[in-house]
Amino acid sequence: MAKKPDSFYFDNYVACADLAVQAAELLTKIFENFDPAKIHDMLDKMHSIEHAADKKHHELEDALLTAFITPLEREDLDLMSCSLDTVLDRIEGVVQRVYFTNIQSIHPDAIVIAHKVTDACRAMKDLMVELPNYRKSKTLRELVIQINTIESEADELYINAMRNLHVNGKDPLEVIAWRDVYAFLEYCADCCENVADVVDSIVMKNS
Repeated sequence: MAKKPDSFYFDNYVACADLAVQAAELLTKIFENFDPAKIHDMLDKMHSIEHAADKKHHELEDALLTAFITPLEREDLDLMSCSLDTVLDRIEGVVQRVYFTNIQSIHPDAIVIAHKVTDACRAMKDLMVELPNYRKSKTLRELVIQINTIESEADELYINAMRNLHVNGKDPLEVIAWRDVYAFLEYCADCCENVADVVDSIVMKNS
């Protein structure tokens, strides 16, 4: 197999981050225009995006198996790929839970958090675009901080949403269903922050 150029790895990350943006935007669209009769079709669309991200992840792992020299340590390259892939898994997980718990309407709090997840994914994509310049970038650290800030905001929204759910929820089954959905929404933001943490670690190792 021909040696992969260094740009292959970074381009792969950008492609995965772009898929995360697509997934987050689809999630927000599903919530804002919610139709329980269409949720299975929306889940199929989400799975197609997640499957495309899985393919990118496997392409990178295949390249690492045969690579002699890599632009960063293999473990870091693989960790970054896994971290990006997990973001897609968690976003898909939100829609899965809406589907299999048969949720019939979307709480306004969920729409607000979904927008935060989209913001985090967009910042994460910007971070991946900037990653090849990690040795001299003036904006990489700013993007990491931006993602951390968005995650903190999402965490506060999650706490408030859970409080509202348990104070105002009347149907125990609905409370249980939404508790799971809110948790996965918060996981999405956490996973974006984890990607930023991996970038921080890479920069420190290679400074």
